[in-house]
Amino acid sequence: MHTHKLSVRSILAVGFIFICTAVGWFILGGALTHRSLDRSGSLIHEVQRAWGPQLRQAHPIAWYESPASVSGRSSVSPSRSRVQVELQYEPKRKGLFWYRTYQAQFTAKYEIPNPTPIAQTVYVAFSLPSADASYNNFTFELEGAGVDEPILREGTITQAVVIPPQSTVPLQVSYHARGLNHWEYDLNGANRVQNFQLAMQTDFESINFPGGTASPTDRLEVATGGWDLIWDYPDVIGAQSIGMDMPKVLNPGPIASRISFFAPVSLLFFFAVLLIFGAVTGINLHPMNYFFLAAGCFAFQLLFAYTVDLMPIHLCFFLSAAVSLLLVCGYLHAVGGRALTRIALPAQFAYMVLFSYSFFFDGLSGLTIAIGAVLTLAVLMRATAKMDWSTVFVARKRGDSGLSVGSGE
Repeated sequence: MHTHKLSVRSILAVGFIFICTAVGWFILGGALTHRSLDRSGSLIHEVQRAWGPQLRQAHPIAWYESPASVSGRSSVSPSRSRVQVELQYEPKRKGLFWYRTYQAQFTAKYEIPNPTPIAQTVYVAFSLPSADASYNNFTFELEGAGVDEPILREGTITQAVVIPPQSTVPLQVSYHARGLNHWEYDLNGANRVQNFQLAMQTDFESINFPGGTASPTDRLEVATGGWDLIWDYPDVIGAQSIGMDMPKVLNPGPIASRISFFAPVSLLFFFAVLLIFGAVTGINLHPMNYFFLAAGCFAFQLLFAYTVDLMPIHLCFFLSAAVSLLLVCGYLHAVGGRALTRIALPAQFAYMVLFSYSFFFDGLSGLTIAIGAVLTLAVLMRATAKMDWSTVFVARKRGDSGLSVGSGE
């Protein structure tokens, strides 16, 4: 079979095939998005019930009765605080989503002062991070409080203690809890923080501090993985809260939908390369050839979308890409031999595989498109620099030296 003649009609037919394939990708991406959003709401509640919610630990507060004050009480801040928290990252997967779950071991020692020259009955309140979380091995020890059990009401433990004048009593709190997404220590309720130090140990290397929280005053990367972080506040007014975001994870659902939505860009580059190199070499494919090529490219996103929740995401990606490459390049080799394969293989790998893989990294997809477009333009400009475009759509004579599709050369 001789090469197909390049004409405006054939280009329009290829354009129609491209549009139909793009519509198919949009439908696939929309189905994945709907599938992900439809289940994400219920799944997050399941994870919170089974594991735990976000943990936000508040700084303890204390007060004593003072008839002279407007509110009838005077606030007291701990004169010394030593807080230690160990965060162990244990992400859990449900459906098409990974959830950033973790375990937290919290230990704190506070000194509760009586700044007055007379003995005072000081009330100490310690709020738990969340009423929906469970706390294992919980201890609350306020020295000198006697045998009275602390009162737990609406997630806050309150206990009274008589403190001698100009003295302090120690408070020790510890517990083990499980949380989701991020952990935070809230200092916004404290007007002034004195002799405060929080030490945090993580078993993960990717650390990020949530908006509105302070960076550590000292940090040390652990050789076995993780960080030792210190927040040291000798005397601070208006101290920011302290927090840690759990490392980001690749969620298969959103990645698969984004790859499907942007796949038409890859196919546009791929078809453009085949059309222009076909005009240069004389190997012009029939629109039906482009139909099967589009189907082979579509198989990549289709396989990836429906196997991504059955196996690891990277393995699923490379297996789907390998199947698509085999379909497309195997078909082109059967149609036009090595001449077409040498063009199609690197083009499909660059546009379909590498571009899709850029969605695994935040912020790289736009840069990848820009670089790919510029490189494609450079290659096509060089390949067509000496081409007489006025003869491209002129019917070739039988005696032309253009290669025939299926010649195998």
